[in-house]
Amino acid sequence: MPIVNPQPRASAATGKSSSAVRSKLVRKPAFLTPAMMRRLRGYGSTQVVDREAHLFKQGERLVDFFIVIEGGLELYERMGRTARAVESTLEKQQFTGELDLLNDRPTLLNCRAIRDSRVLRISRESVRKLMRSELDIAELILTEWIIRRARLVNHRQGGIIVVGDSDAAETMRIERFLIGNGHPHQLIDSNVNSEAEVLLRALDVEQDQLPIVFFPDGIALRRPANTALASKLGFDQDLGEDTDYDLAVVGGGPAGLAAAVYGASEGLTTLVIEGTAPGGQAGTSSKIENYLGFPTGVSGHDLAQNATVQAQKFGARFAISRDVIDMQPAGGGYRLSLEGGKTIFAYAIVVATGARYRRLDVANYRKFEYQGVHYAATAMEAARCVGKEVVVVGGGNSAGQAALHLALSASHVHLLIRGAALKATMSAYLIQRIASSNRITLHANSEVISLDGDAHLRSVTWCNRQTNKKRSCQTRNMFVMIGALPNTEWLHGKLDLDANGFVMTASSDGDGCIFQTSRPGIYAVGDVRAGSVKRVANAVGEGSVVVSHLHRYIAEQKAGEAERRAIIA
Repeated sequence: MPIVNPQPRASAATGKSSSAVRSKLVRKPAFLTPAMMRRLRGYGSTQVVDREAHLFKQGERLVDFFIVIEGGLELYERMGRTARAVESTLEKQQFTGELDLLNDRPTLLNCRAIRDSRVLRISRESVRKLMRSELDIAELILTEWIIRRARLVNHRQGGIIVVGDSDAAETMRIERFLIGNGHPHQLIDSNVNSEAEVLLRALDVEQDQLPIVFFPDGIALRRPANTALASKLGFDQDLGEDTDYDLAVVGGGPAGLAAAVYGASEGLTTLVIEGTAPGGQAGTSSKIENYLGFPTGVSGHDLAQNATVQAQKFGARFAISRDVIDMQPAGGGYRLSLEGGKTIFAYAIVVATGARYRRLDVANYRKFEYQGVHYAATAMEAARCVGKEVVVVGGGNSAGQAALHLALSASHVHLLIRGAALKATMSAYLIQRIASSNRITLHANSEVISLDGDAHLRSVTWCNRQTNKKRSCQTRNMFVMIGALPNTEWLHGKLDLDANGFVMTASSDGDGCIFQTSRPGIYAVGDVRAGSVKRVANAVGEGSVVVSHLHRYIAEQKAGEAERRAIIA
């Protein structure tokens, strides 16, 4: 498998240059009805486009939305100098765009006219307006955009190439970051791909500089930090030039995303500040089967991605790979200093930074962290477990979901719990499925006592605390899902926290709001809040409900500010 493709390859079927071969992935996009077209004309203007002319090119930001009136367009990815991979051909009443039109990120595709055409051009601002007012059209457009993005991800089009050791912690970090943010990419394992080895030698890339990330514009970054990736891919463009917001949501898990959806839909200018990728801990769940409205279950990643699109549809903006490093009162609200030097103001803040899994207290644990020790069992991790034995540590729903998901591909799953049974900590439907699986063995009263390996985990040993019997498993993958630690390091000295670091909230602030923290205008929801129920549905509920309370608070602050300005004037 070639890593870079500066020259067109020969097609195995025809022997012709791939520049002359249309991709088999080409599909027929959705059509707008004539009635929809008549309504949409009021949002844009007609433009004539000559054959072969480009409406936009891959990597450009702030591109507009185009609908074909007459003629035809082609959406494609440039593959080297002359070759291209076609994503879609667009005919009359079909349209361009994908999810980049809801934010300010670079477009992933090129668009050219395949014959003389007339198009309806609609600006990004007008697209946001029609999303709010033309609901049937918005639904059709959004569905098409989501499908188009999914195809780009699934077929690795419009993305980037990551070359590195597929089992290395740094490679997995980068891949996890890209997957979490729904960005197409292709992973090339430098240990097994001979062309990768030749390329790395030619570029004089040392092992400690891997992974190396190649971008469509020819730029390559060696072992880039998430912030560097976010900047290069335009994830930080959502901040734009705006610095003042009604609402800042810190954390993009289920609670934060719910607050963003309801806040933005209520007309509040809303910014979501997320350190890694939307979804939080729940975003790593392989399947959530007891979430209302999804009878066949939904993956945490899909739930987070859909919620992100939903929030953006209402106008919420996202600052990805940005952590809050300071928070100070300022002018009727708060000023937040973000990693990378950006500062924003918000009248109200929702703290929804969630929690993370605890670490095991065992020798060599830090050595093998992300080198065989994982905290998520998504498709990315599962792919590394095909036909192999794995160990899952934990007795909660997340551990149960992980065990069942991994059992689909692993040869066997060993589920370790400290207690005597799962009944007190796991939902009954998961317990029943685990008990009926011949690929999962439950080891009760057990704890990990040693981890062994070289640069990567090779063996896990555990002990039954009742019988003192030890057992070892030759495995390269252990999944740890035990307990919860709040992500509140940035709040020490800022808000009242309990002994475990969770944010303390009022039993009631007199207005029936139980989410009010020790500072006015700052609310805590979801797993980060002391006393909350650690479930996705609960987090979504809290994020939704808190908006009605902070909406009133923001209105009062703005009224007070207007009154002060009037007095000064």
